[in-house]
Amino acid sequence: MLKNRELASFQNQLLEWFRQFKRDLPWRRTKDPYRVWLSEIMLQQTRVAAVIPYYERFLERFPDIQALAESPVEEVLRLWSGLGYYSRARNLQRAAQQIVAQHGGKFPENFEDILALPGIGEYTAAAISSIAFDARHAVLDGNVARVLARLDAIRGDLRVPGRWQELQKIADQHLERKSSGEWNQAMMELGATLCTPKSPQCLLCPVNQFCEGRKQGIAERLPEKRKKRATVEVTLAAAVFADKNGWTLLLPPPKGTNEGRLADYVPVLVSNLWHFPTVSVNGNPAADLRAHLRELHVDAGNQKLRLTPAEAIRHAVTYRSITVRPFHISMKNLPRIQGAERVPLHNVSALPVSNLTRKVAGAALAAAKRSPEKRKR
Repeated sequence: MLKNRELASFQNQLLEWFRQFKRDLPWRRTKDPYRVWLSEIMLQQTRVAAVIPYYERFLERFPDIQALAESPVEEVLRLWSGLGYYSRARNLQRAAQQIVAQHGGKFPENFEDILALPGIGEYTAAAISSIAFDARHAVLDGNVARVLARLDAIRGDLRVPGRWQELQKIADQHLERKSSGEWNQAMMELGATLCTPKSPQCLLCPVNQFCEGRKQGIAERLPEKRKKRATVEVTLAAAVFADKNGWTLLLPPPKGTNEGRLADYVPVLVSNLWHFPTVSVNGNPAADLRAHLRELHVDAGNQKLRLTPAEAIRHAVTYRSITVRPFHISMKNLPRIQGAERVPLHNVSALPVSNLTRKVAGAALAAAKRSPEKRKR
């Protein structure tokens, strides 16, 4: 643990490095708590490069808390579509509505009030309060935990009971209290750019002389890897109807997890968003999909359902390895399915959909171009 003069020197060197070399990110150009909050929520488990265009589009459509609170949830989800972890968007709007109802539309400054908002935990509350209001709260996320583990040569799983609380105390003790918001960003920046999970750039690190992990020659092995959960293989089949004008059908967000065979794929595919008729596969993908369409009471009139297989899509969500087998079903007129909505197949994002649903649409479009029936036309 660094103390006194050594700690002061560590703080000064890290802050000087950050001020000179920090990345120019749009949310760093403001202390507006709404924008800081939005960036922190979007950055959860998402790369910076992926977040920037979503952040800018979201602010253009919802420039303030009031606009976000009053908008239809479908519009919020549509703007979030493709960013993943959609509960973040739902909680974001619920929090905006709570701020309007309880705080007159002004983002609260009190730490406990921030923590009470939907979707905000200890880390996010500390980040917002320190960056936007200069409150003396140290953040602890994956990047900061990795820096601290190497700095103090902390071995073992950082997520075992009690260890994370110990790391929070260490982060609190390292906090530069005169510039808490800038300090927190500097610690996160160090972990994101130099003190990375693999191949840390120790020679470029502005505080490498303080790193016990480097002195012991074990920096690259810290923090020690957690035991991974065994991978579960999931195979799905999706029906992509398309009429002569290029329109398709999407089903509405599921109301629960007991709708026929929806329970098998809701957590990994639809994220409670609009989606193609999809079913988990236990045998023949086409046969299982036809059976599922019968369960949905698809009314196609006298039209036959010809399933043209598209290229399989690979996807991974946490411990699941997913293979989606889309089938393009060309029809003169779209069938009737209770609750379904018509959207252009080339623009399924007209409704709130997951990134995987967009991939299914793209695979179906490619299959349609290759089909003999399409070439005859």
